[in-house]
Amino acid sequence: MRIRATVAAVTGALALSALAMPAAQAAEPKVPADIAAASEVVHADSGRSAFVGAVDGAPIALNATFSSVKVNNGKNIAVGTTNVVKVPVSFTLTHGKEVNIHAADFFAGVELYRGASFEDSIFFFDSNDATCTDSSATVASCKATVAIDPFALLNEDAGSWKAAAFAVAFNGEDPEDPNLDNVGVAVKDPTNSFKLQRYSKLTVNASPEPVKKGKTITVTGKLSRANWDDNKYHGYTNQSVKLQYRKKSSSTYTTVKTIKSNSTGELKTTVTASADGYFRYSFAGTTTTPAVNATGDFVDVQ
Repeated sequence: MRIRATVAAVTGALALSALAMPAAQAAEPKVPADIAAASEVVHADSGRSAFVGAVDGAPIALNATFSSVKVNNGKNIAVGTTNVVKVPVSFTLTHGKEVNIHAADFFAGVELYRGASFEDSIFFFDSNDATCTDSSATVASCKATVAIDPFALLNEDAGSWKAAAFAVAFNGEDPEDPNLDNVGVAVKDPTNSFKLQRYSKLTVNASPEPVKKGKTITVTGKLSRANWDDNKYHGYTNQSVKLQYRKKSSSTYTTVKTIKSNSTGELKTTVTASADGYFRYSFAGTTTTPAVNATGDFVDVQ
């Protein structure tokens, strides 16, 4: 069973979960220890929190609600093999006048997860503690960032994900050893759905250059995508890819034909030279892999 991507930079009881992580997930995203403690509190009811059996009580309902939650500006998230992807998240937090959202021990954020629900997720990433700006005495606009490290992912993670928003008010309790009876928690789940995808690349080369009108042009290329199991790019096999062309004087590509990538992701086809222009391959994408267009390759037809 895969261990949840709980923050590694923690101490005390939280550190035990970090030590139990498999080697393949050693380079997990880091977030402040205070958000790690808040995450443990909001998951206390799930039975997966390090607090279960180690602290007293159960969290109480916090007078706070979430609306207008946005993840990556409404777009799917594509992750490559090396760079950490910083995903912007934002939300509106509405709260009772008795809730001090600017207290040192109040935390709010967004969790991105794979699984059936917030409490029954397979894998997740939490945002940092959100920065909230008051719109009124009881409404605030909040922003945060979720850092997704490809070294923490496996290929099985590609596909459908969801988001949930949460807030925790420790109300003076020690975040590392709280009496949960005094800790307020609010969760909205789910708030969003999106695709977490393996970043794709597509190349093209049309030759010979130049070429005489009426002669054959051979167009090669390769479709590849990130492999999160070994953090390398591999050919994406047996995928339909369009060969497209635009005249030198035009800004619009039209589809010439559709071919499939071979067992290593390579592409190859031929066309007849007609006029100066650009050739490119275009891939429409799948659930696990984003759409991508190759940069057009110019052919001088004489």
